[in-house]
Amino acid sequence: MKITVIGGAGYIGSHTTRELLDRGHTIAVYDNLSSGLRQNLFPEATFVEGDILDVDSLNRFMDSFRPEGVVHLAAFKAAGESMTNPEKFSVNNITGSLNIINAAVTHGVKYFVFSSSAAVYGTPQYMPVDEKHPTVPDNYYGYTKLAIEGFLGWYDKLRGMRCACLRYFNAAGYDCAGRLTGLEKNPTNLIPVVMETAIGKRKEVLVFGDDFDTPDGTGVRDYIHVNDLAVAHGMSFDQLQKTGESFVVNLGVQKGYSVLEVIKMTEKISGHKVLYRIVERRLGDPAIVIADPGKAKALMGWTATHSSLESLLSTTWNTYVANNLVK
Repeated sequence: MKITVIGGAGYIGSHTTRELLDRGHTIAVYDNLSSGLRQNLFPEATFVEGDILDVDSLNRFMDSFRPEGVVHLAAFKAAGESMTNPEKFSVNNITGSLNIINAAVTHGVKYFVFSSSAAVYGTPQYMPVDEKHPTVPDNYYGYTKLAIEGFLGWYDKLRGMRCACLRYFNAAGYDCAGRLTGLEKNPTNLIPVVMETAIGKRKEVLVFGDDFDTPDGTGVRDYIHVNDLAVAHGMSFDQLQKTGESFVVNLGVQKGYSVLEVIKMTEKISGHKVLYRIVERRLGDPAIVIADPGKAKALMGWTATHSSLESLLSTTWNTYVANNLVK
């Protein structure tokens, strides 16, 4: 299949591109390189530098490549910033996504795979979180993801474009085969922050609360390896082709790791001390967030195979080593 990966030079996008190429698909990447890296591009995939807010450029690209499938990974994702600068997220995540969806329909795209998020659920009302859980986002970023899912649902009904909405939990890790070494710019997620502390780039890790109702008092999250996410994108296209029916699934492991577990395992893998400091909880942070990925397994046979804590952290540490950042 001819598939365009929008945001394919980014962290998850590049891993997804690699997986789709390995599955024999013909790939074109469309990316403005605002957060993506040329280092993450593959010679087997066509690359066009362009912005999703440039409707003419986007349509020229779609017209020249004529994809049958689209993967959309071009959203801003900083939940905190979405609450202080909602206009930025409205323009990119909402307007930009509608530009992609409209261009896809105009140029005959049959299958659309969307990078959604567990942020659509908001504070968990029960655990593990399944797809029937109420969707009440706690931040504007989560709302934008939910809104795009809604747009895609309507385009399924009105235009027949079949869609898979993949609700990621916490993406982490790097390519297990070491083929991708482009580090994220200005990371805010826990694992890269811990890694940057281990290499001395940061002074310490701020641990937001140690009085949660968890075994060690720190927050527990469900981490999913980026290779497992990439495989799910490939399987989603297979599922859409096979059944012709749109779907929404969680991508997680149904197992969580605490902040202190991440820090201690990083110290073990790296041989470097990770300094941390306990500070006040952040408003709205739940103690535990765990996914129920049972629907993804039942629907398309997907299960996470690379998402042990050791795999998540060792593949990340190896990438910092590959970038000559470890002293």
